[in-house]
Amino acid sequence: MNVSSWAIKNPIPAVMLFVLLTFGGLLSFNAMKVQNFPDIDLPTVSVSASLPGAAPAQLETEVARKLENSIATLQGLKHITTKVQDGAVTVTAEFRLEKPVQEAVDDVRSAIARVRADLPGDVRDPIVTKVDLAGAPVLAFTIAAEGMDDEALSWFVDNELSKKLLAVPGVGAINRVGGVSREVQVALDPAKLQALGASAADISRQLRLVQTESAGGRTDIGGSEQPVRTLATVQSAEELGRISLALPDGRSIRLDQVATVRDTFAEQRSAALLNGKPVVGFEVARSRGVSEIDVGAGVAKALADLKLQHPGVVITEAFNFVKPVEEEYTGSMHLLYEGAALAVLVVWLFLRDWRATFVSAVALPMSVIPAFIGMYLLGFSINVITLLALSLVVGILVDDAIVEVENIVRHLRMGKSPYDAAMEAADEIGLAVVATTFTLIAVFLPTAFMSGVAGKFFKQFGWTASLAVFASLVVARILTPMMAAYMLKPIVGEHKDPRWMKTYLRWAAWCVKHRLVTFIATAVFFVGSLALIPLLPTGFIPPDDNSQTQVYLELSPGSTLAQTRASAEDARQRLAAVDHVKSVYTTIGGGAAGSDPFAPSGAAETRKATLTVQLSERGVRHRKQVVENNIRAALESLPGVRSKVGLGGSGEKYILALTGDDGPTLQTTALAVEKDLRTIPGLGSVASTASLVRPEIAVRPDFARAADLGVTSSAIAETLRVATMGDYDVSLPKLNLSQRQVPIVVKLDSAARQDLDLLGRLSVPGSKGPVMLNQVATLEFSGGPAVIDRYDRARNVNFEIELSGMPLGDVAKAVQELPTLKSLPPGVKVIEIGDAEVMGELFASFGLAMLTGVLCIYIVLVLLFKDFLHPFTILAALPLSLGGAFVGLLIAQKSFSMPSLIGLIMLMGIATKNSILLVEYAIMARREHGMSRWDALMDACHKRARPIIMTTLAMGAGMLPIALGFGAADSSFRSPMAVAVIGGLITSTFLSLLVIPAVFTGVDDVGLWFNRLLRRKPKAVATTTDTHH
Repeated sequence: MNVSSWAIKNPIPAVMLFVLLTFGGLLSFNAMKVQNFPDIDLPTVSVSASLPGAAPAQLETEVARKLENSIATLQGLKHITTKVQDGAVTVTAEFRLEKPVQEAVDDVRSAIARVRADLPGDVRDPIVTKVDLAGAPVLAFTIAAEGMDDEALSWFVDNELSKKLLAVPGVGAINRVGGVSREVQVALDPAKLQALGASAADISRQLRLVQTESAGGRTDIGGSEQPVRTLATVQSAEELGRISLALPDGRSIRLDQVATVRDTFAEQRSAALLNGKPVVGFEVARSRGVSEIDVGAGVAKALADLKLQHPGVVITEAFNFVKPVEEEYTGSMHLLYEGAALAVLVVWLFLRDWRATFVSAVALPMSVIPAFIGMYLLGFSINVITLLALSLVVGILVDDAIVEVENIVRHLRMGKSPYDAAMEAADEIGLAVVATTFTLIAVFLPTAFMSGVAGKFFKQFGWTASLAVFASLVVARILTPMMAAYMLKPIVGEHKDPRWMKTYLRWAAWCVKHRLVTFIATAVFFVGSLALIPLLPTGFIPPDDNSQTQVYLELSPGSTLAQTRASAEDARQRLAAVDHVKSVYTTIGGGAAGSDPFAPSGAAETRKATLTVQLSERGVRHRKQVVENNIRAALESLPGVRSKVGLGGSGEKYILALTGDDGPTLQTTALAVEKDLRTIPGLGSVASTASLVRPEIAVRPDFARAADLGVTSSAIAETLRVATMGDYDVSLPKLNLSQRQVPIVVKLDSAARQDLDLLGRLSVPGSKGPVMLNQVATLEFSGGPAVIDRYDRARNVNFEIELSGMPLGDVAKAVQELPTLKSLPPGVKVIEIGDAEVMGELFASFGLAMLTGVLCIYIVLVLLFKDFLHPFTILAALPLSLGGAFVGLLIAQKSFSMPSLIGLIMLMGIATKNSILLVEYAIMARREHGMSRWDALMDACHKRARPIIMTTLAMGAGMLPIALGFGAADSSFRSPMAVAVIGGLITSTFLSLLVIPAVFTGVDDVGLWFNRLLRRKPKAVATTTDTHH
């Protein structure tokens, strides 16, 4: 324990130690990355398989189920989510968190390899990738240029721009949105084809076999070796038209006799617009473990260089996720400084001695800076979570130093020299300081070992807070007493107690004398505070207040790009009229900026549009939720469109999922539930994934006729596919240019796709020669599901319910009460997915962490006090702090969510801290000075009330800027936590100063009673002496 006296006797090594720690801390701080959230590796793997043009119902049976059944056998699997769309299947396998990511990817890969042979031959090899949370785009830009058409601009983005940006360290991917891709189109004339009795598939296949470059062996001529190459490639569209091809019946034709050959661009399937003007957009994603701010700066510099090289290019920023991170970081730093300054001010107001204030102020930077060394070694980054831990701990850090300094000043007032005062005071209070620090560590560390996704985030929180608190202990035991010994001056003159001290001692005495009344009042207060819990709204993460939001539009299946664009433009004009909307960036059929990284994406579709809305600065406008509600109101009358408002990952939606094996039953139940959901007041829009029906053309072959003419169903399908869409990408002929390959697509003229009769007259190859399609099959209109969603190998329907500012817990409760959900048909059940599931896990593991914390505190106290009963006195302070926290949250109208839970954990530590200071002194006064219980208690109250009140005020002051939400950063996440802490601090300090002395006597009486009991029972042990004075 006598580290302090050693440091006072040998000041130089102590100073050097802190110089080293500070230097190391500053180096570590510079080396750490600044991020939004820490990068976490989740063992989630996605598998995507594609078969262009296949219908969802066919893919579900032939591909999706086979993949799911194979993946379902893997170890440690938690859930399988599947999305089946037109021509694409995406299966997302989510594993338990303990499973190593690489192992999960390998397991899935081998599971897919096992069933690869069972999948249809045309399905491309399924692609297995791990889901990367860092892969969401952080920046989106639009680009326009004088004298460049869409094709040239798109190539500029794909070639020059992406080369330049991918060379920037930390940039993970560049995705182009909108724009067009170049291709050579061979548009066949259906009438001429019919006359020749050939099909588009024949021509396409023939062209691929003729127009190609291939290896042709080796020769040995003239005594040396030469490789042989067969060069049958052309350089331009005109040359391509002059190629002659052989038809299946032996005749040959020139390509330009039956088709028009054009070097143009592919049919547009995506578009990007900035404030209504068509542009080409591109998104920048960062790689793992890199700071968003570094990426933002690097990209800005690269784009500036690019503008110098190409003066005509105009690049505009459309979406920026780097700025909120930067604001958050600078804001947090300012809050740290402000909190520290306020805490120091409180010390000065109490001690009115600038030397003593300086000694305790030095403790702050000295505890925070060495903590960075530990954070760096543990591989943490500077992010919302670690900054949160630091801004929380600021108040606590000054605490130990205040307690030490206040004690030394009290000894100085007894007339001792600073050297002796520092020696004696540090020795006297050593145990209390060590006890309080270890109880705080006992509270914070368990949060670092929580389970679930939340636990991955909190690992950094628990460790950062514990490291800083431990550093503050080292400072308080080594640096503070040493500085006090050499810096403080002897105090001359009489010192009077402040006026409030007498009043307080009177009250404390009254409470100890009327124990029962005190206990009853305390119990009533505790029960009352528990009664407040149902009044508090519960949530998961409070909605943020960043200056950007999104509107997501979905049109009915079968909508074309032009229709989607018209709707999106209509929506944009409505948005432009809403207050505080600055600019709107629209992406159609592509673009992932702002989407929820946890949600399975599926393939992009032309019927979906995303409008990214930039809002005015935070100070100028209302809260974002108000603006979003105005946006909803503006979009209410938009016809034929489903709309959602709000960023994907901001925790503002509740997902209700119904699952069942029987498709039709699930469908009817879903419709009934949707009706019911709309009756809950106060919700935003309710979107259901109950599959919309899309129009289809069904081709039904007549088996007898087809067999007679030797026509197979697959030949019919292939003829139609190549005629309307072109062949699969893999089997297209290519035109080789200097820097790229351009695909050559052979299909019917686009006008032919609008005429069903014409398609019926196409010729299909048969064993006895070509046959007309309508002789062997009928073409008719029909419908089928546009999207099929599956969850854990059963069909499911998700309802995405916009919370629009209502807390998640309340909405979940209201939804569970709906009549249709209480009487579901057999085979249909409700499952929790998304935020609601994570929230359940979070509250459970937090409860466990809190219990662990309490147990750890008890063990630490027993070890320090060498007594089993008195720690209970100290733990009695815990329930007292809860009430104030709940009252604080109610008054400030904050929800009981993740940040306020963190606040509660912190409160546990601080509440025990105050009572330790009292109890430790009372025990010491009895053991060492031989005082009676009453005198010891009153002396403890007299001597320890001041440091307790000082530390409480210093902490409250340190957290005040966070609670009020000053500064540039978005305070919506931090403020509830600070409010809970400040509310709880006030009540717990006030109550522990009055109630703890009374509890102390009660616990002590119980101890004496136990002693008597033990003494009475065995006659032999009559010699047992009473250890109590």
